[in-house]
Amino acid sequence: MTSDAEDREPGTPKAGTLGALTVFLERRALVMLGLGFASGLPNLLIFDTLSAWLRDAGLSLEVIGFFSLATLAYSFKFLWAPLVDRAKIPGLTAWLGHRRSWMLVCQALIIVGLWLVAGGDPKANLGLMALFAVFVGFSSATQDIVVDAWRIEAAPDAKQGAMAAAYQWGYRIAMIVAGAAPLVLAEAFDWNFSYAVMACLMAIGVAAVLAAPREAAHAVRPIHAEGVAARPATEIPEWLIRLTLFVLGALILGSGLAGNASLLAGGLSAIGQGAAGEALAAAWTAKPWGVFWQLAGVALGGVVIALAARPAPGLRTRPGIYLAAALGDPLKDFFARYHKAAGLILALVCLYRLSDFVLNIMNPFYLDLGFTKTEIAEVRKVFGVIMSMAGVFAGGYAVARLGLIRALVIGAFAGPLSNLVFAWLAAQGPQISALFVAIGVDNIASGYAGTCLIAYMSSLTSEGFTATQYALFSSLYSLPGKLLASQSGRIVEAAAASAQAGGSAAALKGLFAHTPPDAFAGAVAKSGVSAAALGAGYVAFFFYSAAIGAIGIVLAFAVALRQPKTDAAEAA
Repeated sequence: MTSDAEDREPGTPKAGTLGALTVFLERRALVMLGLGFASGLPNLLIFDTLSAWLRDAGLSLEVIGFFSLATLAYSFKFLWAPLVDRAKIPGLTAWLGHRRSWMLVCQALIIVGLWLVAGGDPKANLGLMALFAVFVGFSSATQDIVVDAWRIEAAPDAKQGAMAAAYQWGYRIAMIVAGAAPLVLAEAFDWNFSYAVMACLMAIGVAAVLAAPREAAHAVRPIHAEGVAARPATEIPEWLIRLTLFVLGALILGSGLAGNASLLAGGLSAIGQGAAGEALAAAWTAKPWGVFWQLAGVALGGVVIALAARPAPGLRTRPGIYLAAALGDPLKDFFARYHKAAGLILALVCLYRLSDFVLNIMNPFYLDLGFTKTEIAEVRKVFGVIMSMAGVFAGGYAVARLGLIRALVIGAFAGPLSNLVFAWLAAQGPQISALFVAIGVDNIASGYAGTCLIAYMSSLTSEGFTATQYALFSSLYSLPGKLLASQSGRIVEAAAASAQAGGSAAALKGLFAHTPPDAFAGAVAKSGVSAAALGAGYVAFFFYSAAIGAIGIVLAFAVALRQPKTDAAEAA
């Protein structure tokens, strides 16, 4: 994070090996572990585990799917992040500081929400339970905003890798706990008791907040409305109109980011346009072109929000000034600080992990190759998580030891190169040892690159706008990958058809001359091509996924070359 005091300390020497390791044992990093746990726990409890309770209660899959909208707030949380940057919590802010007071309030709300969910009965009060789930989702998304802001402001850039690693460790531990413990408790007791216990586990986050070192004085950027007199008679209607547009734009934008148009379809049905709602929901999820409807939703929602926040032409009003400053000033600040490099930096943020995002067909690949569902689950969900945490640690260590920019450049290579291991796996056939190697390499590389990107995005924020700017980066960085990922299956099928017909991909069929006969055997009937041709299609796809990663590599080098002279030694 940049500030007037240059807290990022770009000219300080990089830590030695011991110093890079001791960063993980600092008080701030240990606190971050607890905060990561507090962020991951409610997310999985509402997004995933709750569906098991609802199904156990006999609800339909359609109703259960609708509950996923409870986490829609995560998709557009940057829209109320300015409130988190600016508003004080009466009483608590003076005692704990700006960020910790917000965290404590959010955690209290999550505990209350989970307790209310625990006291619910989906058979008798489904609507009320859904409301409580949405409440937990909104409170948890707000907690994420504050936790990210505290993490960035609590440590200089050189230690952001370790802070990000500690957060991800805590988050992953919470996902394991929230995915397994409630099921065990529900089996032994009941679901109500299970969720009550989960609410109590949020005390870990409360303890982390109270143990966190007191933050520096928080600076709130002023909004200049001097000379504009308050006119309640006209301002109240204006606020209502602007906020209505704002909420509408947020729902459209959030539906696009989340890839779920159920809320929009429900709104259309409520005004008598049920057929239009059904058509929209169908278009939103259609394969492979639905993603373009989703991106159109993001663009349209953004336009509506911009209109809601834009001052009226030739007329200065307090609502227009406040909304324009709250939402626009963080963007103006970013572009003012980075000038011509701002576009390049945003491109790097959005494209850095492109090669990872297109790997959205891995479960079909493993199944087609001949692995059983149990083998896939054991290797991906157990061994893969361990390797991912190792990669997260490696990323945090690299940022502290090598410097942020050098670690970022290495991470740009890690993702694309690790994708090539899947091309090797395809030629090995369903050998469990090869699956361990491939998933291990990929998860280490992904964890490393993800930690470096989090640390880099953290360094791009500035004092007073930390929450808003980081929330915006974290909401938008996956959009291009989402667009390309929609075409992954088509690329595999097209390459397989080319190989079958003797086209350009046919040369890859030779890789499968000595592959075990059971490799891709079960997928031949579904794909309509030979096993060797299907294998060639997957290999071509993995080569493609590695090739598009070159975009991130080029951008990483371009950004490194544009670093200030104070960072030159780090980038060299």
